[in-house]
Amino acid sequence: MMSWDEFSYTIGVLWKGFGLTLYIGLWGIALSLLLGVGLALMRLSNQRVLRAVAFSYSTAFRGTPLLVQLFLLYYGVGMISWVKQVPFLWWLFSDGTRTAILAIALNSGAYVGEVFRGGFQAVPKGQIEAAQAIGMSAWQCFKRVRLPLAIRQALPAYSNEIVIAIKGTSLASTIAVLELTGYARRIMSQNYAIVETFVIAGLLYLAINFSLLAVIHLIERQLHLKASS
Repeated sequence: MMSWDEFSYTIGVLWKGFGLTLYIGLWGIALSLLLGVGLALMRLSNQRVLRAVAFSYSTAFRGTPLLVQLFLLYYGVGMISWVKQVPFLWWLFSDGTRTAILAIALNSGAYVGEVFRGGFQAVPKGQIEAAQAIGMSAWQCFKRVRLPLAIRQALPAYSNEIVIAIKGTSLASTIAVLELTGYARRIMSQNYAIVETFVIAGLLYLAINFSLLAVIHLIERQLHLKASS
């Protein structure tokens, strides 16, 4: 069992990793949302090339593990000589935290794209036809009708992807990023309190996911209230 001093020290150190985990997770979620909506629209496009590109991307990133993708980006792309000559690319791939954010965004974006594709397909055609009948432009119809309805349809499944993205941040420790799991592994090697250390780390991950799911639930509730009013 941990002593009180060891417990206080463990909490203090893991709290540092908690902040970085939250940072990586929120950035990854935000970027994956933008990427996912774009991929969903490409999959539903009338252009065969766009559909093919989106399908290939989705298949590749959903069909390979996030850990493999993270290693390929950090140890593969980041080691290419010409990448080091391009300032932005070197800034992106030379840092483990930024590479982890990119990997999570690219991986999660493929899943989010499929979630939102289903959401867009679930929008009743009658709603779109009614919007067009009253003179809405294509952009107005998308912004006021298709996107809000698609979000409402996609939110339950999208919440699962948020949880998976947060849990995926733990893999950042494999490229020497000291987020929550990275600090937990370091403390474990110092105090050998494996169970206690990782129980605390698990509770901190649970706190992040619980908070994010609560936010999604509130958004979902507001959307349903607007729909019924």
